Amino acid sequence: PETNAATARVLQQNGCEVMVPRSQVCCGAIHYHSGVEQPAIALARRNMTAFDPDRLDAIIVNAAGCGAMLKEYPHMLPAAEHDQAARFVAKVKDISEFLVALGPVAPEHPVPLKVAYHDACHLCHAQQIRSQPRQLLAMIPGLELVPLEESELCCGAAGTYNLTQPEMSERLGRRKMDHIEATGASVVAAGNVGCILQIARKIKERRSTIEVVHPVDLLDRAYQGKQA
Repeated sequence: PETNAATARVLQQNGCEVMVPRSQVCCGAIHYHSGVEQPAIALARRNMTAFDPDRLDAIIVNAAGCGAMLKEYPHMLPAAEHDQAARFVAKVKDISEFLVALGPVAPEHPVPLKVAYHDACHLCHAQQIRSQPRQLLAMIPGLELVPLEESELCCGAAGTYNLTQPEMSERLGRRKMDHIEATGASVVAAGNVGCILQIARKIKERRSTIEVVHPVDLLDRAYQGKQA
């Protein structure tokens, strides 16, 4: 909820009118990736109705897994619905993708933190969005963005993967956390809630003081003049 609120504030700061349709539902990724296709298709149809692309300039997503799924709707639906799905997908944008294309307002307030950025698989691989989150972080006064080794390596969350393959998920999580700790960063940023939860669990296991956030949370702090 905090990241959703931060996303709305950042969009408003950049001159956008924010609408949150109450009829929106789950993107359907968990269903679809588990082979339960018909419920996923039903959810897709409900979302395309909730977010009418003909009435919106953009459909903003701040969870990489959901964004990747929404962009797959044309491949899920029958041919008769492809035109509607294509119009919908044309408006779907990750928050970082949208802001960089828009030309974001420069934040004024410093956020003096050393930050490592983890590339969520569903952002960098599925959507080919790599530079935009880093561009937003680089705009923040006082923020030092430090390189993270194997930044594009999966953290082990991967949707249902951490449930179906817990041993491999655990190994990936440990490897990711080793790299994060090696940066000396006080904060790690990631553009997907699954990654954030996985990394947060590893941080807790190691009793580390590292904070894990979405990049938009840091941008919001820079706009609002708030610290953690």
